[in-house]
Amino acid sequence: MGGMTLPEPPYLPAPDDEAQRALAAPLLAAFAARLSAVVPVDALWAHGSLAYGDYRHGRSDLDLIAVLPAVPDGPTRERLAALHRELVEEQPGAAKLHCSYLPREELGDPAAVHFTFAQDEPMERPVTVITRRELLDGAVVLAGGPPAALLPPVTDAALHAHIRADLRDYWYPVTDRPEPWRRDIWVDFGPVTAVRATVALREGRLITKREAIARLPALDAPPGLAEDIAARRYGVPPVLTPEERTRRAEQARLFTRLLIERALDRRR
Repeated sequence: MGGMTLPEPPYLPAPDDEAQRALAAPLLAAFAARLSAVVPVDALWAHGSLAYGDYRHGRSDLDLIAVLPAVPDGPTRERLAALHRELVEEQPGAAKLHCSYLPREELGDPAAVHFTFAQDEPMERPVTVITRRELLDGAVVLAGGPPAALLPPVTDAALHAHIRADLRDYWYPVTDRPEPWRRDIWVDFGPVTAVRATVALREGRLITKREAIARLPALDAPPGLAEDIAARRYGVPPVLTPEERTRRAEQARLFTRLLIERALDRRR
């Protein structure tokens, strides 16, 4: 489906996706080479901002999916975790490189959890419907074949159901709690997530964080919120007084809540 085109506001810098991706290329190449020495890899894909656009080197995560022939056992998981930690010691930017290890036998199950190394630690998490749609729409293929050769299609109905459940079960309850919103990460992530969900439900497509930030004013975001979020992503973060931080937290929380209510048809 087509989406509306908005003029880019002045607080968003000129796009430089190609240059930003070039900065990430050496780290990705080093990871791909070392990974294949640790475990057989059928495919290695990047999704998220590196694939969809608006990747910011040093600020954005590098979100990867490695397809393996089988579920990694305990020793293999230890070797994978060691690989990630070694890269972080050698290259500080590697702390933002996250990878989920998806075995072939679970390619068709978005609810299954998989070994993942992210945020400096091993964990278990699913390769969600949104991630699968991102991969199918435009992954960066680092090794092996493309996602369409391995992953089943993700329908709009499945995408919308997943987004609605995420808004209802996770994000909406968080907007009941004022305290988290005093942290920059929630102010940045909450409104942008709600805008991206709104566009996906209305227009049937996934958008970048950049486009979501540009859409904030048209969706009646509080004055200054878009500029505040953009400054941390693209420029110099503002220094806020405790009073300003409290006011911004409430604005971001209530605006995110309003967008979710609209998306879930709880409020017009």
